[in-house]
Amino acid sequence: MKFNIFSRRSSWALPYALFLGFFVALPLVLIVIYAFTNSAGEFSMVNFRKFLLQPEAVNTFIYSIGIALVTTFLCILLGYPAAYILSNKSLNRSQTTVLLFILPMWINILVRTLATVALFDFVHLPLGEGALIFGMVYNFLPFMIYPIYNTLQKMDHSLIEAAEDLGAKPSTVFWKVTVPLSMPGVTSGIMMVFMPTISTFAIAELLTMNNIKLFGTTIQENINNGMWNYGAALSLIMLVIIGITSLFSDGDEQSQNEGGII
Repeated sequence: MKFNIFSRRSSWALPYALFLGFFVALPLVLIVIYAFTNSAGEFSMVNFRKFLLQPEAVNTFIYSIGIALVTTFLCILLGYPAAYILSNKSLNRSQTTVLLFILPMWINILVRTLATVALFDFVHLPLGEGALIFGMVYNFLPFMIYPIYNTLQKMDHSLIEAAEDLGAKPSTVFWKVTVPLSMPGVTSGIMMVFMPTISTFAIAELLTMNNIKLFGTTIQENINNGMWNYGAALSLIMLVIIGITSLFSDGDEQSQNEGGII
């Protein structure tokens, strides 16, 4: 009997399973192992105690969360109106405009950040916290616009027409119908902005001349200095925070695919 590994459709998933196991699951397991062991390879909580006993590391972690929250809020403030205009055929009839908003996502984030540094230098503005927030919003704004735009595009517009037929004002239709229906996209956008923002380090280093340190920078420094156990513990702390925030979007996943709320 001739055996063919690809004779069954499920066998085509084998390469993806191997990829996920080697490049996703294995690194996570190693992070957990290194986080709960000391330099001698023995089980220990010393890495987490070290984090809690270092005010600088704790303050950096809290500051990083604050920067991520500010960036996410500004992205919502700027991204929702943009997504609404792009999805409204009466306000935007050209798909080229949509492409212009998505186009920055095709450029490497380091190239965009270096361009931001050059822009601040050209207009003689100092690099610092303001430049950091500007660069964060600039880099991650498309990740807020696209999920909201996608949800607004797929939602049932007959509900809006029904509200208008019942005499609802445009502002009432927007707040009572459009905004609730678009919340799955907003939630997805928040996850796509908040999670990478809290862990980034290159943007902070370039836009603050390494004067402002984020939590991702702390992890990078420890790994580069050979402190793998402590760096893994910091990475695990960050992963737990990201995992907790991801739980808030799980309930909206199905409704986002349907373009509405259940």
